[in-house]
Amino acid sequence: MAVIIRGAGDIATGIALRLHRAGFQIIMTDLPQPTSIRRTVCFSEALRLREVLVEDVRARRTDSAREALDIAGAGEIAVVADPACALLPELYPAALVDAILAKRNLGTSRDMAPVVIGVGPGFTAGEDCHAAVETMRGHTLGRVLYRGTPIPNTGIPGIVGGYGLERVLRAPAAGVFEPKMEIGQMVKAGQVAALVGGVPMRCTIDGCLRGLLQGGLTVPQGMKCGDIDPRCKRDHCFRASDKALAVGGGVLEALLHFGCRPDMLLNEGPGAAFGP
Repeated sequence: MAVIIRGAGDIATGIALRLHRAGFQIIMTDLPQPTSIRRTVCFSEALRLREVLVEDVRARRTDSAREALDIAGAGEIAVVADPACALLPELYPAALVDAILAKRNLGTSRDMAPVVIGVGPGFTAGEDCHAAVETMRGHTLGRVLYRGTPIPNTGIPGIVGGYGLERVLRAPAAGVFEPKMEIGQMVKAGQVAALVGGVPMRCTIDGCLRGLLQGGLTVPQGMKCGDIDPRCKRDHCFRASDKALAVGGGVLEALLHFGCRPDMLLNEGPGAAFGP
């Protein structure tokens, strides 16, 4: 049996890295056309490229539950284009982690697996999940809640290098996204990072372009499409963030709290011998 992670963006990938390195078998689900920004550290890229390496861990795309279980059992990450978790009955997971980060619950419930963990705002531990993990930067980042809900979404990005809202690039218009720069590139405020429907999306501050949406997607005006890191360390673009790993540590704690351990996932078959 494996741990299912809904979502395969940068936070979900940090969670997957932590759990994988602790010995868990991981299957991730995402949209057929993911909208991840920090693509160099997102296992969602496997859906576009067939396979991807993040740090030292490889992820592979598959379309079947059987192959997903085989990939996970072989020590790699399986990624499936299955946002609704239609394959869930065939995967009989030991645990499910909702790391979509939609700021609201998009349909996850406690009966989906023996242990269900919600990540970020929109979940209430003890109601729609067994535990919830805080994603707000600050003193409580990564803390596990066994009752209650994480801090509500403020709509304001956390401070990185002294910048919050300023470091986020948003679509200036609705239309097809056409990147003009690459992740890892050093940029200056005012430079054109992409065109959206032919309208320039300009860099807001100086720094390193840490994230940029993939080309060809049609996006609405105002959608987050890029991220600039004012710390100007290119290496950060290719490694999971402190936030992603902190949240991953919280998820690992919650799994262990409910008795979900890698050595208990070796027997295939529905159900589990543990859980709250």
